[in-house]
Amino acid sequence: MLTAIMIGAGNRGIGAYGAFAEKNPEDIKFVGIAEPDPMRRAYFAHKHGIDLQRQYQDYEAILNENRFADACFICTQDNMHVIPATLAMTKKYHLFLEKPMAIMPIDCIRLGEIAKQNNVHLMIGHVLRYTSFFSEIKKILDSGRIGKLISIQHNENVSYWHHAHSYVRGNWGNTTKSCPMILAKSCHDLDLLCWFADADPKNVSSMGSLTYFKSQNAPENAPNRCLDHCPHKDSCIYFAPKVYLNAEDWMKLPVSNDMSNTGLMKALETGPYGRCVFHCDNDAVDHQVVIIEFSNEITAAFTMTAFTHENTRTIKLMGTQGEIRGHMERNVLEIYDFGNSEPQLIHLNVNDYGHSGGDYGIMTAFCKLIENKEKITANDQAAIQSHLLAFAAEKARLEVKTIDFNQYVLSIRGSYDI
Repeated sequence: MLTAIMIGAGNRGIGAYGAFAEKNPEDIKFVGIAEPDPMRRAYFAHKHGIDLQRQYQDYEAILNENRFADACFICTQDNMHVIPATLAMTKKYHLFLEKPMAIMPIDCIRLGEIAKQNNVHLMIGHVLRYTSFFSEIKKILDSGRIGKLISIQHNENVSYWHHAHSYVRGNWGNTTKSCPMILAKSCHDLDLLCWFADADPKNVSSMGSLTYFKSQNAPENAPNRCLDHCPHKDSCIYFAPKVYLNAEDWMKLPVSNDMSNTGLMKALETGPYGRCVFHCDNDAVDHQVVIIEFSNEITAAFTMTAFTHENTRTIKLMGTQGEIRGHMERNVLEIYDFGNSEPQLIHLNVNDYGHSGGDYGIMTAFCKLIENKEKITANDQAAIQSHLLAFAAEKARLEVKTIDFNQYVLSIRGSYDI
């Protein structure tokens, strides 16, 4: 059984990786927790039977101790990854690091180097590779069923409500406090594209902007906060009480530790999730397109947009002998063999774990990796590449130009002493 410490008891720490340990005690047990919020710290400790002396207020306190577990999970905010990750790997902890691994490109490279220097495993939370949906696509591609892959169209349909929650009101709305949305939300989508193409990126370009969620689009006389007598409360789809009183727990938890209606309403009076979506401090894009040319001439077009009804991913992969179409939420793949007008339908198993089973799959893979039972399909270098691709895409968007990916990576490496 793997033993681990958790740094950061938020949605991912509690609801994804902690939940896996609760349901699979034979695979992993958390024996330490570092979390500044006393209620969340106590809740995590109670769930995992962690002794009081192994409950810490911050990462410095827990990592100042002698190593007392096999692995360390870091699930803090994006801009709080690098220092605890460095300390943990220096202490010889195998590391599971929530994505994005860092908010600066050079830090991604450095973390990979630190893992090598300390001979520890580093896994990034790119859960999509471990879903039955995307892993089945990879199997079909590798089988040669659709011939040589030529083009990919991939959509991340963020959905209007999820975008407003996380990327307008939430922790990732302001890029100066987090990181660009293409990194925060979609670095593992770019990871998928690299995985499917099975080649290094060659050129990347990108377009996108914040178009809708800004003050000039606010309804007339809309106040800064929903509960300040907004005249549009009955018609607005983003009216905070309407959203959060009926939300799932993963959306309620960032609003308030007290997830009762009374607790939520109190938090909405003054907290960030009670703000009008048109009067926030957000600057994250609400739609972006990334175009990638790979070294083997495969091209990919990735669209990330807030303006969808569904919160899911859809994909089309086009080869010389056939085509794959997929809808992640429905867990259905269609395979078209050229010359045959009727597709083969593949209905995949639905998994109760988050990210369509990806949370379960990546945790299982991490446990096996540390136990050296088998190799995993992803590695730290692949994760680093997809992060650098996200940074390159953002540079291309801001500078309105096509980026030579290899030159971009060389410039990052050459600008710093790593």
